Amino acid sequence: MQITCSQEQLSKGLNIVTKAVPTRTTMSILECVMIDATANQIKLMANDMEIGIETIIEGTIIERGVIAVDAKIFSDMIRHLPNEDVTIITNESTFATTISCGKEHYDLSGKTGSDFPLIPIIPRNQPIVIPQFRLKDIIRQTIFSTSENDANRMMGGELFEIAADKLRVVSLDGHRISIRNVVLADSYVDQKVIVPAKTLNELSKIMNGGPDDLVKIYITENHIIFEFEETTVVSQLIDGEYFRIDHMLSTDYETKITLNKKDLLDKITRANLLVSEVDKKPIILNITDGRMEMKIVSARGSYDGDLAISKEGRDIMIGFNPKFFIEALRVIDDDRIDIYMVSPKAPCFIRDDGGSYNYLILPVNFTAA
Repeated sequence: MQITCSQEQLSKGLNIVTKAVPTRTTMSILECVMIDATANQIKLMANDMEIGIETIIEGTIIERGVIAVDAKIFSDMIRHLPNEDVTIITNESTFATTISCGKEHYDLSGKTGSDFPLIPIIPRNQPIVIPQFRLKDIIRQTIFSTSENDANRMMGGELFEIAADKLRVVSLDGHRISIRNVVLADSYVDQKVIVPAKTLNELSKIMNGGPDDLVKIYITENHIIFEFEETTVVSQLIDGEYFRIDHMLSTDYETKITLNKKDLLDKITRANLLVSEVDKKPIILNITDGRMEMKIVSARGSYDGDLAISKEGRDIMIGFNPKFFIEALRVIDDDRIDIYMVSPKAPCFIRDDGGSYNYLILPVNFTAA
């Protein structure tokens, strides 16, 4: 194989596909990136057997072929080369690989491409089409409440639920629920799938399109495919029935407060400085007419804050894990927010009137001072 392409193109392509290279594996071939120039295009590919990513880069194919090279070493080499054309030549019998760029020259041991696990070819049905920036926002606004709890794989994924022209994305970790509702441009067949959080995290890192740049989503029985620009991401789905969350969601409330989101986020962030992993103390909110007092007492010290609010309903004193509030507030784009509460033992809801987002946070027990 002999190909030539720009250092910029090659580095950009490697930055995309290496998101699918596993950090730990017993299969050394999975630590590689495959360069496939057997057709009329240069394709880069990585695959950890759960998520596979391939992207096409511009370049010239002088001699067709395929090679697998260590992903970390190769990407580090390319990243540090000057911004000039890169020529890659491989020996088809020994898989020795020569990388040249200007006056720079590397020799690298490769592996046969025939051992590389190819991304499965999956029949496409009608794609769900959504702007890249919108999908990236949805992921940003929900991914934080997934869980790495191996005992329940469902919490390690997000529910993608399509009903006509509506898309609902749900994540939860046992202490909170995050929901985003989006209206799509077209109507689609109703379906529900659970997408691994790992896939969505990596997808979010490589989608950089604007409002007019679209991503096509194909859903099959076992896989989900994301196609945008010259990149394809293929992921296995999590098998099983997702949690029935609708009975956890309520529009009833005894107390509703409206306040400035940034002010609340700033104060809880300051209070959280006193919370450690060992000493997880709640932030206690004491809500009265026109005023919300915030207090944390921990082994590190204490914090007292005060915030002006608009209140409907009863006074209430309630405690929360401050981290959960911080993570929800950070992804809400509204300047002012509404928080709904029923009792110190019931979840609170942060939601907008239009129903585009809904964050449920469970309270924690506390001892009033």
